[in-house]
Amino acid sequence: MIDAALIQQCADPRLRPAIVEKFIATVGSDNPLGVSITSGNRMILAPPATTPEEAMALVRRYVGQAVVRVGVTQYPAGLGIKDVSELKPDLVDACANIGLGTALFGKVYRIVAKWYGAPADEAFEDAIVAWRSGTFEGRSVFTEPDPGDVHIATPKPDEPSTQKEDGRAAELEDAPEEGLPDPPLSDEDPNKAGIRIDLSGIGAATED
Repeated sequence: MIDAALIQQCADPRLRPAIVEKFIATVGSDNPLGVSITSGNRMILAPPATTPEEAMALVRRYVGQAVVRVGVTQYPAGLGIKDVSELKPDLVDACANIGLGTALFGKVYRIVAKWYGAPADEAFEDAIVAWRSGTFEGRSVFTEPDPGDVHIATPKPDEPSTQKEDGRAAELEDAPEEGLPDPPLSDEDPNKAGIRIDLSGIGAATED
């Protein structure tokens, strides 16, 4: 369980702490060094990282060849970069990862909320789906422009998200959201990374 004080300190201020907690509980990880790697519908197994250096080595190995999610928010590694040399260890720092992930999820949420209008509960659920897939209504949400201030209606109390696993019900505020800018984004969606090498033997090799 991620400490509430860490969320308060590190999360993008445009999202209320309760929403951040719900977001992390639904799609995130308790392990700041957690790295998940998928190729198509296949999960690539790799030894769990025990140090930031090991986690970053995994990220650098697979970015551009598979979809790599990392850290507390399972942030899409490779977003906003042109070369693996640009990857920073911030990805596996809990506070920095929360800042990056919540800023990006906030943008995704605003994109979905603008499409929906008022139904905040449905918008949150679809924003979670969009975070996992990288797309909403056929658009790449990670590389779409931020729509800016979007009026989001307050969700119904005590009505959990159907996508939620361990999160808690939370409210959204009606006030316009202001705060830090989103991280820079490239034209390439890391969720659509092409397979540039033969990965057919990777899963078996990592399990030996």
